[in-house]
Amino acid sequence: MALFVSLFLKLLPLYLMIGLGYVSGRVLQVGGQHLASLMLYIITPVIVFSGVMSAPLSLSVLSLPFWVWGISILISLIFLQLGKARFRDSRANILALAVGTGNTGYFGIPVALILFGDQVLGLYVLCMLGTTLHENSVGFYLAAKGRYSARECLLRVFKLPSLYAFLIAAAINMSGGALPDLLQPFVQQMRGAYTVLGMMIIGMGVAGMRAREIGGVFTALAFSGKFLLWPVLILIFCGIDSVLLHLFNQPVYLCLFLVAITPVAGNTVVIATLLNLYPRMVASTALLSTFFALFYIPLMTGWVMPVFFPAK
Repeated sequence: MALFVSLFLKLLPLYLMIGLGYVSGRVLQVGGQHLASLMLYIITPVIVFSGVMSAPLSLSVLSLPFWVWGISILISLIFLQLGKARFRDSRANILALAVGTGNTGYFGIPVALILFGDQVLGLYVLCMLGTTLHENSVGFYLAAKGRYSARECLLRVFKLPSLYAFLIAAAINMSGGALPDLLQPFVQQMRGAYTVLGMMIIGMGVAGMRAREIGGVFTALAFSGKFLLWPVLILIFCGIDSVLLHLFNQPVYLCLFLVAITPVAGNTVVIATLLNLYPRMVASTALLSTFFALFYIPLMTGWVMPVFFPAK
């Protein structure tokens, strides 16, 4: 119960940021599109680069983002087909992105620090990068395919700097390089900007929303993908690894489970805004999932996680 209450209270400031974003959009008429571009092309690559640089890399650990990426792709493809069967328009494409990623940064990093401390944060960031890779590659492609041709989608994917930030940082880290101490304050400030702007963009997306733009079926499908299928698949993966593969250990399983239970990503709203794919409906879904996560994440980490991953 103490852990549940502690996590619950730690998450409350994130909701203040959403409220400030709502006020900015409603009262100050601040648009989210320019902030979305800033997030996608400037701030997110810095977070990806610094996270990979600070992680203790080995070949098995370095494979973590790709395992998560594979699970993300699987879930996106499942819900792309479900969305096409239900909507028959580009809502299916943005749904595929919404369920394939998660708010692993704005929510996940603060929760990871509370649960695991700085020692395991690098492992969590590597797990998190799997969803970041997805939203900057296959996820972005699937979303953009609802508005652009396959060739245009691929060109847009190759223009996303987070992919190159990951590859460059991994190469430097594996060769023994490290992030200079001089840049550490800069990285910390960018992490703060990442959280603040990401949550405010959700609030801005909701500011101009009308009741008819809340997608009940869309939101229900997104919730089922994020809060049901994700944790089930991660538990299956961890079970298979512990019995057969033996690639990872208990701290990695905990990080993977935390990635699985995060709400709909704020960056989904960013991409929906950039591509003009039902941004207000996506923002409302992200907001509702964020409110739900205020109780869901403390419940899962405080009571469910110890059952499947007991302390050794």
